[in-house]
Amino acid sequence: MKYLFSIIIIVTLTSQIGVVHAQSDSVVVKSDHFLLGEIKSMERGVLTIATPYSKSDFKVKWSEIKAIFSESLFITSTRSTSRMYGKISSPETGFLKISPVQGEELTLPLDAVLYIKSVDKGFLDRISASIDFGFTITRARNQRQFSARSHIGYITQRWSFDAAFNKLVTAQDEVENISRGDGNITAVHFPRKSWFALARIEYLYNTEQSLNLRTNTLVGGGRDFFKSNALYWRVFGGAAFNNENFIGEPTDRKSAEAWIASELNIFDMGNLGLLSNIFVYPSITEKDRIRTDFRLDLTYRLPKDFYIKTGMTINYDNQPFRSSRPLDYILQTTFGWSW
Repeated sequence: MKYLFSIIIIVTLTSQIGVVHAQSDSVVVKSDHFLLGEIKSMERGVLTIATPYSKSDFKVKWSEIKAIFSESLFITSTRSTSRMYGKISSPETGFLKISPVQGEELTLPLDAVLYIKSVDKGFLDRISASIDFGFTITRARNQRQFSARSHIGYITQRWSFDAAFNKLVTAQDEVENISRGDGNITAVHFPRKSWFALARIEYLYNTEQSLNLRTNTLVGGGRDFFKSNALYWRVFGGAAFNNENFIGEPTDRKSAEAWIASELNIFDMGNLGLLSNIFVYPSITEKDRIRTDFRLDLTYRLPKDFYIKTGMTINYDNQPFRSSRPLDYILQTTFGWSW
């Protein structure tokens, strides 16, 4: 308990004499060293804290944390609860007390905490983003290929909003250019433990499949069947409405679909991370038609929030438009930065 009294004294004196203008958070690691600053988040088993004496944020493995003291507001997720909104502090070594704005206080071991995000500082502190690029040039037929991938997210107490946009362009002499792009906007609501509801709009255009534009609107829900500080696995599904326009075809192709999906995210393999998901769309209004979208991303994290990502995307349609190919895939290696 000695170090807890020290934390309280430090924070109290700091706020009273005006040495710093913002509320300082305190973190104690297993070596009994103190970190004073602003806790930003804990996700994927890593706590991020900004300190006034370093230009770069400190990143500490969650397994190395002994105690936390803060007067800020956080969104916190644990193994046994859905998201809670309130203050966090350590009443004793190895434990965290969550004091929600509404509801009863909860005290549990630190290793049961899966996610912490500061929402006390304003709009920008709730945003996460990443962007990466790749470029290839070869002498043969003067081939050039450009790819870009991007993501932005925003969280609230019970909601998360995400958008992703990806593009690939290939050009070479004496051959028609290949252009491909996809993206989605997703809203997820977390009403109770491990369960969630979602709405999603996604698009795809692909000259290889003569697809001028496909827009797909999905609604549904799902459940996290396993989640920890190392990985999560979820299964979800629902209904969708698919609208397609093909190159040279004036009439849109419309269909109602069911859909089921699974996603695995492994984020504690040292500097490596793996994200994989598969969406299967059996058609309701078109007999025997089924579509499948598969994605696999492997990320190697570099210093200063930079990373190298290698990804594979596969699109399959067993009833393609006219002479289009039923299967299309891309392999990309890009260099990027996350915020």
